[in-house]
Amino acid sequence: MSIGFFNIPKAVNEPVLDYRPGSPERKELEKALKEGLSKETDIPMFIGGEEVRTDNKIPVNPPHDHQHVLGYYHFGDKSHTELAVKSALNVREDWAAMSWEHRASIFLKAADLIAGPYRSKINAATMLGQSKNAYQAEIDSACELIDFLRFNVEYMSQIYSEQPNSSPTIWNRLEYRPLEGFILAITPFNFTAISGNLPSAPALMGNVVVWKPALTQIYAANVIMEVFREAGLPDGVINLIFVDGPDVGDVVFSHPNFAGLHFTGSTAVFKQLWKTIGNNIDKYKAYPRIVGETGGKDFILVHKSANPQHVATGMIRGAFEYQGQKCSAASRAYVPDNLWPEVKDAMLQDLKKIKMGPVDDFTNFVNAVIDERAFDKITRYIDDAKKSKMVEIISGGNYDKSKGYFIEPTVILSQDPNYVTMYEEIFGPVLTVYVYQAERFEEAIYLVDNTSPYGLTGAVFAQDRFAIELATKKLSQAAGNFYINDKPTGAVVGQQPFGGSRGSGTNDKAGSMLNLLRWVTPRNIKENFNPPSEPWYPFMG
Repeated sequence: MSIGFFNIPKAVNEPVLDYRPGSPERKELEKALKEGLSKETDIPMFIGGEEVRTDNKIPVNPPHDHQHVLGYYHFGDKSHTELAVKSALNVREDWAAMSWEHRASIFLKAADLIAGPYRSKINAATMLGQSKNAYQAEIDSACELIDFLRFNVEYMSQIYSEQPNSSPTIWNRLEYRPLEGFILAITPFNFTAISGNLPSAPALMGNVVVWKPALTQIYAANVIMEVFREAGLPDGVINLIFVDGPDVGDVVFSHPNFAGLHFTGSTAVFKQLWKTIGNNIDKYKAYPRIVGETGGKDFILVHKSANPQHVATGMIRGAFEYQGQKCSAASRAYVPDNLWPEVKDAMLQDLKKIKMGPVDDFTNFVNAVIDERAFDKITRYIDDAKKSKMVEIISGGNYDKSKGYFIEPTVILSQDPNYVTMYEEIFGPVLTVYVYQAERFEEAIYLVDNTSPYGLTGAVFAQDRFAIELATKKLSQAAGNFYINDKPTGAVVGQQPFGGSRGSGTNDKAGSMLNLLRWVTPRNIKENFNPPSEPWYPFMG
């Protein structure tokens, strides 16, 4: 056979379609939405290439219309986890041995499928199953997932090309082997792109994967798996299971071939998984790789020189897009008193125009939160704020779950910079504002840096470059993604590698080469073309 060094297609960001009235993409999406609403989809697990069904069928309901049934998924148990691990390990050797360009071809084809024939289907699934509006679905389940797949291939080729120097008569080579075992990918409800990336990134590097999605994201996860299979992913490389977390953990974290965890979810769950892995460390063949992106209490810090309208827009978009259910969503803001009246007026005027409702009405900016558990948690914070003398709700504060889990975009004005909604993650459409004296900018910086245990995203708004530089330096550990005069959400693959530290995770930067390096274990090979023939060294003469 012929072999060579292969140049992959240059990765470029997928263009975002705008879904204007009458546009072709809008017509296709509306058709896909109607089709999804008109039938009940049967959603099996995929283990070793087989569709696995059980007697325990769980309904899938749109968060904005929880009486409607989109379909049913087949809920598994510990035995399905065991089968998934076995299926992954059965194909591990063949998958690891496959030439890298063939692995690349599979995921590049998957990207093209999503960009083309599957675009409206995966967007509609995300809109219906996770209650995202058309634009939020487009930038997530279409564009970001496409970008992950294409850019990861480019990063893989860059990693493989990184080779050591060689001396005369010596050839040094570096192999980037997949990990020895299998990877567990645990994915969240809020981003379809993350659900596709967490299992596919390790798989691209030659690993085999057991994939456990959030049960509230299964409707779109099913489409991702359909795309991977059509793209030619071999059976058993990625195994999709719908099983309770403890049943997954009991099997996976006790297995000697457990090699790594790729996780996005809550900080508390990630800490518990880390403890479990640590307690079981003597069971494993190698030290498992632990990669996690967890919570955030993301900030907007405003300087007295900022443009008030830019601030108001950044606060609304940053806090209330996708109902604040982004780990990067702005949930606390520090505004100087010289700007607050103008910022407040602009923000409240725009909030009055925002519509809330189901996703098939494209005029709605805000939709429903993901489920009743989230609804009850978020509204408890709102109810407590209504009772507190330290805070005032200046916009929103109403909610209703009779048909869907709807919560108005809510703005809380706090007299106390340490009020609970200034430091606890809420993961909903609630923004708390603290107004500080304009001349005490450095004190506001200190509050931003020390109030919350997280370190994911944050933004500074200012025209004064000295203020921007000061905030950038002083807040160097407060956010893994730091924004200047922009909202703290919307990281783009290939442009803003995403992740944070402190309580927000391991900062391994999904959408960059740094993440893919976690899924390989290098081997250096030294070849000597002129081996020595006697043990003596020149200094001994």
